[in-house]
Amino acid sequence: MELHDVWFVLIAVLWTGYFFLEGFDFGVGVLTKLLARNRPEKRVLINTIGPVWDGNEVWLLSAGGATFAAFPEWYATLFSGFYLPLLVILVCLIVRGVAFEYRAKRPEEKWQRNWEAAIFWCSLLPAFLWGVAFGNIVHGVKIDKNLEYVGGLGDLLHPYALLGGLVTLTLFTFHGAVFTALKTVGDIRARARRLALRVGLVTAVTALAFLLWTQADTGNGRSLVALVVAVAALVAALAANQLGREGWSFALSGVTIVAAVAMLFLSLFPNVMPSTLDPSWSLTVTNASSSPYTLKIMTWCAGIATPIVLLYQGWTYWVFRKRIGTQHIAEAAH
Repeated sequence: MELHDVWFVLIAVLWTGYFFLEGFDFGVGVLTKLLARNRPEKRVLINTIGPVWDGNEVWLLSAGGATFAAFPEWYATLFSGFYLPLLVILVCLIVRGVAFEYRAKRPEEKWQRNWEAAIFWCSLLPAFLWGVAFGNIVHGVKIDKNLEYVGGLGDLLHPYALLGGLVTLTLFTFHGAVFTALKTVGDIRARARRLALRVGLVTAVTALAFLLWTQADTGNGRSLVALVVAVAALVAALAANQLGREGWSFALSGVTIVAAVAMLFLSLFPNVMPSTLDPSWSLTVTNASSSPYTLKIMTWCAGIATPIVLLYQGWTYWVFRKRIGTQHIAEAAH
């Protein structure tokens, strides 16, 4: 296996880790409006992801940085062609981070309500837009012979991409509901499980349609295996949720995300951005990659830094592993 193939796999792993981890905190952000009935319950939801949401975004930074260094042509075409959607995502991530930190800085109800609305919308929009972006990456976009995107914003909003956005939004919300049930106690835990069932059924329908469409359009034998794993894991996650096995349900919803993202990358390889104008103009792991020497240096750096990051993030989740409820929220924070 060539180094550019290795780095394609590593970037796929980084995106998978990002969607697994950031997926549930996007979902929790959406649930602040769908599940929480009052301000203490909203605080409980925010506190479940408070210690980890910023660490989850490290995976996005790593995926973007790795793409820039390992596949500069891919990075240039992607970020120029998808400029507006990616800008919206970036603004949402910035506002969302500020909202987490500033919501409790003042006691006025209007102040807190506005930041809570920011958390909701800045969780919902990226959850949807990431699906739209990856739907376009897998489906292909208008790339000319100079390996440059020549389409417009409207070209990114076709049915397949929009369905992809709906899938990531519902899947992340389901993932977040299961995580909420795993991390909370009391009435909010029971309501999270009930909501997870309803959202999970919608997710099953949309995800199955999207994955079958992907398989029919660009799939192969390996992507078919990933499709079967994703569907089976989602069904098992719903069953585990109904049985009150929240840990298993969360793990299986995570497997669903991992298998679904793996399917997209397996369908994509060896392309990184197919051209809908001419297949010979597609960006591939070969024509979009950096030099072998650059990839070699990157591999050594990643081999040293990655275990440290994984150990630190795993320790963070271990420290903040206990369940919380409204009884743990100080009265002054209400």
